[in-house]
Amino acid sequence: MSRLVLRTGLDILDISRLEQLDPKIRERFLKRVFTPGELIQAADSNSTLSGYFCVKEAVAKALGQGIGDIHWQDVETVTDPLGAPSIVLHGRAVELANELSLSTWAVSISHTRQMAAASVTALGMVDR
Repeated sequence: MSRLVLRTGLDILDISRLEQLDPKIRERFLKRVFTPGELIQAADSNSTLSGYFCVKEAVAKALGQGIGDIHWQDVETVTDPLGAPSIVLHGRAVELANELSLSTWAVSISHTRQMAAASVTALGMVDR
């Protein structure tokens, strides 16, 4: 018999936190946190980057971890041609998802002028 595994994560961020980054550290911070693909997709949009940041935090929460247990770039947001986001896991995030039997992920990102938020849901099946 199998049982359904369902995990969720949610995060919200004030976009001004990215806007107010000291220009001296901004580039280094962005390269540490975001994958090259995310940086290209975001085209230096603070609201988009804030949404991607929230996805990373929300995935970590769904995995029952914090950032540090997984690396920032272990969670990548990719978009389809219409802009719909999805999640690609790398490194330790893949290992944790496999340990938790999580195989299907859904993500939603939302913005206002001031705030960005992301919600993720992960599903899987475990044999009892």
